[in-house]
Amino acid sequence: MKIQLSDHFNYARLFRFTLPSIAMMLVTSVYSIVDGIFISNVEGDVALAAVNIVYPLPMVVGAFGFMLGTGGSAEVARVMGAGEGEKAKQYFTTLILAILAVGVAISALCIAFMRPLCGTLGADETMLEACVTYGTIMVAGSFAFMLQTSFQSFCVVAERPKMGLWLSLAAGGTNMALDYLFIARFHWGVAGAALATVCGYLVGGMIPLVYFLLPNKSPLRLVRTRLYPRMLGKACTNGSSELMTNISASLVTVLYNRTLMEMVGSQGVAAYTAMMYVQFIFVAVLIGFSMGSAPIFSYQYGAGNEGELKSLFSKCLRVILVQSVVMTAAAILLAGPLANIFVGYDADLLALTVGGFRIFAVSFLFCGVNIFSSSFFTALGDGGVSAAISFLRTLLFQAGAILLLPRVLRVDGIWWATVLAEGLSLLVTLCFFHGKKGKYHYA
Repeated sequence: MKIQLSDHFNYARLFRFTLPSIAMMLVTSVYSIVDGIFISNVEGDVALAAVNIVYPLPMVVGAFGFMLGTGGSAEVARVMGAGEGEKAKQYFTTLILAILAVGVAISALCIAFMRPLCGTLGADETMLEACVTYGTIMVAGSFAFMLQTSFQSFCVVAERPKMGLWLSLAAGGTNMALDYLFIARFHWGVAGAALATVCGYLVGGMIPLVYFLLPNKSPLRLVRTRLYPRMLGKACTNGSSELMTNISASLVTVLYNRTLMEMVGSQGVAAYTAMMYVQFIFVAVLIGFSMGSAPIFSYQYGAGNEGELKSLFSKCLRVILVQSVVMTAAAILLAGPLANIFVGYDADLLALTVGGFRIFAVSFLFCGVNIFSSSFFTALGDGGVSAAISFLRTLLFQAGAILLLPRVLRVDGIWWATVLAEGLSLLVTLCFFHGKKGKYHYA
């Protein structure tokens, strides 16, 4: 039976509606991880470190797609909830055009300055050329990445969450097959990894573009529109937390990489890269659930259904807490086998990675509620609170911890930094939940 945003959501219906988003994020994480597995095992730890050094750059470019897609989908869902279906289509079309324009413009600027940017990110002479090659190809395909991430949100708003899942499966299958072909068979190294990833983005971004251009049975379609500057500004404000999250995470990754290069060298960066790949799997569940439930909050808030907001909020928090405990335990227990997939060819590197990840995994206890809260306030149109949580969580607390703890705990301090940052962020999140419940009536 088809589930609509206007339905009452019990636990079973909530799981059914959010499951495609969770699966979609898991698939996206898995095919990102496959890049790392092939690069590390075929090309070695220096190539793996090079990828992580330059990876923040395409993530910063793609962050603008997250901002417009997440913030814009909240606006589209809100006007749908208010019964303005035609305006929702026009908003949707304006947002997609804006995403394309921003993606092309920023990508061209980054490509023009790729070499000095790689040096600023921390690339040394041994990995500079690999960084430039990987970064140029990845940034050139950022417009497709921005479309793919945006359509993941819009497919949920269009009541087609399974479509987003199938697109992710198609994109992931394309990426993984081409990883094997380009890296393992053709030995194109980091260039092959980047090309395979971009081909996956094209599948995930262009197919839904064609779908929404053609007549379809969903509430959304690309139509003739005009510029809606106020809506675009609201979308940017609503999605500013997602922009802040991605830019902050990229800046913090640079800080981690520089600290590790100074204390451990390229092996430290390789260990951190392996941890990040493994983290993608665990965090994907939390992000997918938050992404899948956000349009429901937006719709019910736009429709003024306070009772449904309260019910949905309490159910989501319970689900997030259970997920967080289970994933923390699983991450600690599976640290060895998971790390072995990436760096099992080097005993010292494997030991460094396993020890670090078991500390790092404690952060999963706290990050679930933090991720949900940012998505939740974006869904309600309160981009300021969402951005504040993201800024503190992903930049201020992280940067402060990484600058302080390694001075006291040496290398272990690098891994504990994320745990401390997430714990402090949880305190801030709980304060916002308490402070805003009178305004939005969700508790």
